[in-house]
Amino acid sequence: MTKNEFTYLSADQKTQIHVIEWIPDGEVKAVLQISHGMVEYVARYNDFAGFLADQGFYVTGNDHLGHGESVVKDDDHGFFGDPNGNGWVIRDIHKLREMTTEKYPDCPYFMLGHSMGSFLLRQYLTKYGEGLTGAIIMGTGQQPAGVLRIGKMLCKSIAAFKGWRYRSSFINNMAFGSYNKAFEPARTHVDWLTKDEKIVDAYLADPWCTFMFTVNAYYQMFNGIERAQDPANIAKIPKDLPVLFVSGQDDPVGAQGKGVEEVYASYQKAGMKNLSKKLYQGDRHEILNELDRAEVYQDLLDWMCACVQR
Repeated sequence: MTKNEFTYLSADQKTQIHVIEWIPDGEVKAVLQISHGMVEYVARYNDFAGFLADQGFYVTGNDHLGHGESVVKDDDHGFFGDPNGNGWVIRDIHKLREMTTEKYPDCPYFMLGHSMGSFLLRQYLTKYGEGLTGAIIMGTGQQPAGVLRIGKMLCKSIAAFKGWRYRSSFINNMAFGSYNKAFEPARTHVDWLTKDEKIVDAYLADPWCTFMFTVNAYYQMFNGIERAQDPANIAKIPKDLPVLFVSGQDDPVGAQGKGVEEVYASYQKAGMKNLSKKLYQGDRHEILNELDRAEVYQDLLDWMCACVQR
């Protein structure tokens, strides 16, 4: 396997978007593009990408705006951009797909979105779903419409006094404050991520995983989740696109599986024909970093290979 890094200009017209590609040594059998989660970056998927590269998959992914190396200055971490940060992030995802398709025009093409990346991917499929071989929606959920509206209103109110780059502990606690409750007494405040203590400790020691979102990024994310959940938008996803929903059964983002079931049902209601789902018992939010990740890796590989063989 060869691992390369490169950049391309963001849709915001000022930020260089950082990309990693994992290239198998032999023939490229298929492509997987990863959309990472909130307050992380694509290099955290290195082990999973290496596993797939060993199986002949070309894997790639970018750091979203305001994450990892896709910043102009360090203060940009947690800032998407105004007025269309959410749209810029999705256009950046599509730009990488276009670039990758030029390299491997005849290969089956999959996309995976985790957590915030799952909401981005769900939006992406409503605009650019045609031509994909399959989509993996990981660590997702269903957020109440009223909560999203209130969240957006609070972000706008705070920004009016503090500016869009302000980092609000109140908004941050509203978004994440309840996630660790199910695991108390807990060793850390992010035990909800995974049972693997080494992963949790590495996460807490990483400045690219511990910054706070600005009210701009929260507003943009809440707005994007609204779009992802809108039945009129879901109806735009190609009906025959294979979609796999995967999550930890104990993941608070998915309301311990209930939210995942709601999203799955909304896709069924839209008439989608090739839906699958799996909830991993005892797993928390980051199933690619869970203690049973070898099983998760194999399941995702098997599903993609089955899609190629259809």
